[in-house]
Parts: sequence; C-alpha cells; structure tokens
Amino acid sequence: MENGKEKYPHPEFIAFGHRESVSASTSMNKMDEMEEELKCPVCGSFFREPIILPCSHNICLACARNILVQTPDAESPQSSRASGSGVSDYDYLDLDKMSLYSEADSGYGSYGGFVSAPTTPCQKSPNGVRVFPPSVPPPAHHHLLPHTGVLPPVPRNSCLTCPQCHRSLTLDDRGLRGFPKNRVLEGVVDRYQQSKAAALKCQLCEKNPREATVMCEQCDVFYCDPCRLRCHPPRGPLAKHRLVPPAQGRISRRASPRKISTCTEHELENLSMYCVQCKTPVCYQCLEDGKHSTHEVKALGAMWKLHKGQLSQALNVLSDRATEAKEFLVQLRNMVQHIQENGVEFEACLVAQCDALIEALNRRKAQLLSRVTKEHEHKLSVVRDQISHCTVKLRQTTGLMEYCLEVIKENDPSGFLQISDALIRRVHMTENQWGKGSLTPRMSSDFDLTLDSGPLLQTIHQLDFVQMKVPAAPILQLEECCTQSNSATLSWKQPPLSTIAVDGYILELDDGTGGQFREVYVGTETICTVDGLHFHSTYKSRVKAFNSSGVGQYSKTLVMQTSEIAWFTFDSASAHPDIILSNDNLTVTCNSYDDRVVMGNTGFSRGVHYWEMTIDRYDNHPDPAFGIARGDVMKDVMLGKDDKAWAMYVDNNRSWFMHNNSHTNRTDGGIGKGATVGVLLDFSRGILLFLINDEQQGPVAFNTLEGMYYPAISLNRNVQVTLHSGLPIPDFYTPGESDPAGSVC
Repeated sequence: MENGKEKYPHPEFIAFGHRESVSASTSMNKMDEMEEELKCPVCGSFFREPIILPCSHNICLACARNILVQTPDAESPQSSRASGSGVSDYDYLDLDKMSLYSEADSGYGSYGGFVSAPTTPCQKSPNGVRVFPPSVPPPAHHHLLPHTGVLPPVPRNSCLTCPQCHRSLTLDDRGLRGFPKNRVLEGVVDRYQQSKAAALKCQLCEKNPREATVMCEQCDVFYCDPCRLRCHPPRGPLAKHRLVPPAQGRISRRASPRKISTCTEHELENLSMYCVQCKTPVCYQCLEDGKHSTHEVKALGAMWKLHKGQLSQALNVLSDRATEAKEFLVQLRNMVQHIQENGVEFEACLVAQCDALIEALNRRKAQLLSRVTKEHEHKLSVVRDQISHCTVKLRQTTGLMEYCLEVIKENDPSGFLQISDALIRRVHMTENQWGKGSLTPRMSSDFDLTLDSGPLLQTIHQLDFVQMKVPAAPILQLEECCTQSNSATLSWKQPPLSTIAVDGYILELDDGTGGQFREVYVGTETICTVDGLHFHSTYKSRVKAFNSSGVGQYSKTLVMQTSEIAWFTFDSASAHPDIILSNDNLTVTCNSYDDRVVMGNTGFSRGVHYWEMTIDRYDNHPDPAFGIARGDVMKDVMLGKDDKAWAMYVDNNRSWFMHNNSHTNRTDGGIGKGATVGVLLDFSRGILLFLINDEQQGPVAFNTLEGMYYPAISLNRNVQVTLHSGLPIPDFYTPGESDPAGSVC
C-alpha cells in the first residue's frame, strides 16, 4: 500500500487491455519485458494454440504433437513401472513417480486421463530449455490432414514429456484434446503481437495517410492531428467523446468479449463451477458423473475473483522484490563507475609512487656518481703530483751522474781531488733521496668503493601492495543510541561491505554548547556510555576508526539531548561510613550523634535543578543541613563548615545559611516530622535558594555560583530523610527573572 492506495488495481483490471491501467508507452515497456514468458519452450517462438500440461507449464499444440513418443503396444506403462524390466526398444530412464490416475498422489485430479510414462533423451530448444523429441521421426500422418486443416488422431499409447520440469505423461483416448487450452495466454500473445505491429495510420487522410495520433472510442476511428481538428472538433456532442492513444485504442478495439469456456470432457457443457480439491473448473455434468461429487466446489466467478485477488497480492510482494532488485542494480552500476574511477585514480597513484621512487634513486645515483668523480680526481691528482716530483728528481739525478762521469774522465789528480769529496757527498745524498718508499706509488689505481645494492634490490623485489587501507567511516546504529538522565550511550559498526581491518575507534563529543569536539573514548568496543554530561544540553557526537595505516573518516554527526530534569540518588561510595542508606539509596540516616555528610551521585554545572527531602523522623531537635557541595567536601562535620559547601541548617524553630563556617540570614520557621525541604539551584543566574513546605525560606541564599556542585546533606542519628529528585521547578519561580524574594545575600 502506498498513500492508502494499492500498488496494483483491483484484480479485474490487471489485464493488459484495461484502458485505465497505465499509459500506452508504459504498457508497451511492460510487455517488452515479458516477451520470454510468451515463447514456447520447444520452438522458441510465440505460443500458438497453447495447452496447459498437468504440471502447469504451457506448450504449443503443434509442438506437443512433435515431441510425442509412442510406447510399445505389448507393454503398458504400469507393467513397466511395476516390473522394472528394461526390455524395450527405448532407452528408458527412471519413471516419473507422479501418477495421474491417483488424485491423492498427484494433486492433478483434473487430468485424470493420463498416466506417467518413461522419459527420453533430451536436446536444447531455441530458448535454452531441454526438450524431448520422439525417438523416431514422426510419421507423416502427424501433420495436418489434407484439405481439412485438422490434426489427425494421436496414436495410442503415446506419451509426452514436459520440456521444462521433465515430467512424462501418457495420453488417453482423447489425446492432446484432453489438455485444456490456455486462452488467457493466447489472448496475451495476440495483444502483444498487435502492440508490435506497424504504426497505425489516419483513416480520414485521402492521400498518403499520416500516422494516427488519437483514436475516438465512440467513433471507432483513428485520426491524425489535422483530421481530428477538422473532422472531430472538441465541441458539441463530440466534446463528450473519449480520445485515447492509438496503441491503447487498437487493444480496446480488438478486445473481444469474454469467451464462454467449455468442458474438455463434456464439450457441450460450459464450465460454471470450480473444484477446490482438484483445482480445476468443472461443469454440472462433471458433478453429476460423480467424479467430483464428494469434492468442495464453488462458483466459478467467485473463485475467479478470489484468485485474481491472490495474484494481485502476490504481485505486490513480487513488485517489492523487483524494486529492491532495481535499486540493487543501480547500486551495482554505481559500483562499476566507482571501480572505474578508483582504478584510474589508483593507477595514477601507483605511477606517481613509482616515479617518486625512481626520482629518489636518480638523486641518489647522482650523489654516488659525484663521490666517484671526486675519488677519481683525487687519485689522478696524487699520481700526477708524484709523477711531476719524480720526474724533476730523476732529471737532477741524471744530470749529477753525467757530470760525475765527465769529472772522472779528467786526468788532473789535484783538480779531481779538489772536488771529489763534494761530489761523493752529493752522490750519497742523492742516493739517499731515492731511499725506501720514494719509488712506491702514493695511491692505488683501484677504487675502494663498493655499492651495497643488495638490500635495495631485495626491497624492490619485495615491493608489493599492502592489503591495508585506513578504515571506512563507521555507521552509527541509531536504534541503539540513546540518552538517559545526563548519560549518553552510542553504538556503531563498520559498513557491511568493508573488509578493512580495524584496530580501534575514537569517539568524540562536543561540550554541549556547540564548541569543539574532544575525545571521550579510545578503544576496540563498538558501544560506549558517556556519563557526567550536562543536563538539558544538546551534544554532538561522532566516531572514527583507525588501524596501522592511519585514521579513517568521521561518521555522520549524531545530535543528542540530555534530560531536562535531573534524576539522582544518594551516593553510597562517597558517603561517610556512619551514613545509613536504604530505599534504593533514596532514604538516609546516621548511626552517630555527630553530623555526617552524604552527597548525591550526580553533579550539576548547567541548567536549573530542584529537589526535595521529606523529614521522615525528627527527634530531640537536631540541626540537619541541606545544600550543595564540591566533590572534596569534608564528610565528618556539618555541611557548610568548610569552604566546599553552601547550605541551610535548620531546627524546629528557625534556619540559617552557612558557608565556610559563616552563619547568615537567620529566618523564623523550622521543621518537624513530615516537613519538606526544597533546594533550587539555578546556574542561569548562579543562585541557590531554599524552601520549607513549598514556601521560600529567607532570601536567595547564595549567588555567583559556578562550576560543578553535588546535592548534599548532613545529619545525625536523630534525623531520617527521603530524597525526591527530578521535580519540576516551583510555580512561583521563573529562571532568569529577578530575585523572587526581593533580596540577594
């Protein structure tokens, strides 16, 4: 149902010929999609004279005759099935277990003239369905009788195998006439073929008729636009005529009145009843013959409407599935586009990464080549210097040797002796200069540099895609997210199709006033409860996932509203050991004569809050104190004795306000058993005031209050009180207005 209307019209108006159902173009599109439903599984063409087999499948009458198989006269199907003998001229498979003689076994009682028969080898039909041809070519008399156009009788002991479900049936004496004709399918095929015919032409154009644009249902004439304006103006009596598109008009023109069906067993009788057990239309003669006398029968028209209604309901469900399938196809097509886009993007990223590696390698190559060049130039410089030095020294040595040889040639002893000592010293000095190491190269010709490329080559060979990306944005499960009091519970999950590993999640909340987000949880859980939020505040929350590759995108932002009214109890964990709590921590007393402090389990820092305490027991005129306190207030003294509490203490006659042991504003009016003490904390004005029995006690007790405060009370064993939280603000007080009592302490 959509907008109170059915998806499909009333069952009686589902037929394609109904003129009010859909537009002509939509009808044709629908028909195009059902073309395969209108084709015979044997010949692959549109059905011609389709008959209904007991298995509810359809087949052309001529195709049924073509795939008949004749069984031997000497062997009946029953005896073959009973004996299990394989002695036959045919290669029989296992017999179909369906017996159409037994209505209880088969469920097809309306076809009681047929029995199961053996199956035969199969082949593929033009539309891909297996069909079972006869084992031998059909005899010539299977064709139409000459000059009659009538099919000859089917030979006795013929069997037929359904080409779709492969059930085999043996025909009785009626042959193929025993199968009912599917007139509905035949009509649908006829309308479909008509809709595929050539475009209709105007019937009033004298020459070269133009294509018709409308048809008048009353005149039964097709018009083009000029002829319609000339011959069928929309005025006078013609204004009431109904003009429809040509295709729709052709269907309505050729739609014939409903044919009256006749019984297949009693051809002169009309089908007027429906056998519920046999699931088939029957005539009165069938009922009189006794075959259906014990069966439940109903009027044919009533069952017709009932089954059309059931079909309409089934179509509604199927339509939902089809809609889901279309949406799924859209999703898949979008995935194809995304895959293509992501593929191009990923290829570009891969090329960029490899280019970056190549660029880094080229830079390193240039650096290493520079080092090799420097080493090369250094070696050449050293060797060249040594060559130059050695060359000069060798020239000097050679000159000295030549000079000494010439001196030795002189025959003047006195002259020789005058210079011989000096020459001998010079020769020894020169010889010493060519001492050890002077004739050794100062530099090796080898380069003592070896490029260690092994690790890099191994890394390159191991270079591969890491099957790890940053996680996708989590999905907040709204049905599990909620707020209670001043706590918020959030739940999330990974997208259904995500296969990326997740190491943990980060949950963030803002400050309740639209400020910046802050982390409140980091861990592997997918559900988290955040306590201690401000009452009557709006928080925004979001979550993201992370893994070793990085942090993913944020989820959608979820807006949550905390409770406007604070519900709380006394906190047993932080209470003084002498405090006694009961009634689910709502009732408190003490086992000491000294005052002891107990606080509430919820702190306030924003909003307006009001709570009351009822005096259940009040003995010997004690001085209980009511108010608020910081988390580190002293627990073994009266509330208000230190600078961590702001309180009103009261006896049976009067009250005082007290903070940091300073007593102010004595006010008449005390408490007793049954009295009620109210505390109102308004952060919008930063004030605290008290009430006794619904009347304000004194002026505003304290102002300029900021920060986190907890409800608190101090009492001894003579007092017992019960807490009432989550109360509405008293009627006399409006937050943000001036002091209701007219003064501020």
